Amino acid sequence: MSLSIGIVGLPNIGKSTLFNALTKAQNAQAANYPFCTIEPNKATVAVPDYRVDALSAKVSPKKTIYASVDFIDIAGLVLGASKGEGLGNQFLANIRECAAIVHVVRCFEDDNITHVDGAVDPLRDAETIETELLLADMQSVEKRLEKTRKAAKGDKDASAAACILEKLFAWLDAGKSASAFVLPDNELFLTTWREMGLLTAKPVIYCANIDESSLSGGNVHTNALREVASQRNAGFTRVNAKLEEELQGLPEDEQKELVLSYNIEESGLVGIIRAGYATLGLCSYFTAGPDEVRAWTIYKGWKAPQAAGVIHTDFERGFIRAEVISYDDYMSHTGEAACRADGVLRTEGREYVVRDGDVIHFLFNMEAKEKRARRGGHPVCLRVWP
Repeated sequence: MSLSIGIVGLPNIGKSTLFNALTKAQNAQAANYPFCTIEPNKATVAVPDYRVDALSAKVSPKKTIYASVDFIDIAGLVLGASKGEGLGNQFLANIRECAAIVHVVRCFEDDNITHVDGAVDPLRDAETIETELLLADMQSVEKRLEKTRKAAKGDKDASAAACILEKLFAWLDAGKSASAFVLPDNELFLTTWREMGLLTAKPVIYCANIDESSLSGGNVHTNALREVASQRNAGFTRVNAKLEEELQGLPEDEQKELVLSYNIEESGLVGIIRAGYATLGLCSYFTAGPDEVRAWTIYKGWKAPQAAGVIHTDFERGFIRAEVISYDDYMSHTGEAACRADGVLRTEGREYVVRDGDVIHFLFNMEAKEKRARRGGHPVCLRVWP
């Protein structure tokens, strides 16, 4: 399960510079003119996690695998993008593939960097993007409504779904986001809802692109944007895109030293990922063994079988039980045997809610015919060391 984040915003506000920094790859052009990005750039990056590093140092596995995030840099949107202005709504389709949206907003003054609207105004800029996403959603709902109305003749379910779509269109037309629309208990409509992938239904993280002088305390622009994020129950983070890009060319110890010199606790990469996890309600559990130490991303509240299913769907179907050790207990003992002897290795069943930082081994039945054949036709109980 990989977290997918789309980076959106007006042209020329630092999106591509941020993308270069986040992906550690200079494959997204960054220039002082609008529309320098004409194709969506995508890259997958590892999620920094000190716990994975510590587990790997303790276990000495053959390989270490971090959780990952897909970042998609989408060309700058302008007023009228939903109707084809600028580079048009061809890029809006790319946002539909993302689980969340990072909305980069310029929150610094610099006469040497052109602003597409002539002056820095974070609230106006945010509203411009949000309006275009809303208009694009209205187009999607309108098209689906026409199709559903045709299918509604003699079909009660389709007729009910069409009525709900009409309410949804009116809701969007009133300037309200899809995320605030109360979903009814109608399976056909819910299927349609999932298929549409409405842009304003996605969680948003406002990312204030600031100058170096505002790194630790922010400024009047970031304060205003933070208030908007709070009002809309959205995530918020600050980043200096140029500094982040510079950091990637330094050794890790020098990166940490430079970050601390600006009186900040973490890099923009870590801040954005942290905000993404919090906004989407995600957490990580770990598997640790001689072959591999690995972080797995799940939603908070998932039970053990669902968490096992992230490794492989067969693990969820054949789930028997889970052997669980908290990260702190795992690190404070000499090994798994010591954890078992001290009683901190717990056996949990199907109703166990996995916690962030759990180190887990799953036991499950393999029902594949070839596995049964090897054991005389009986299910096999396997202890998983991914």
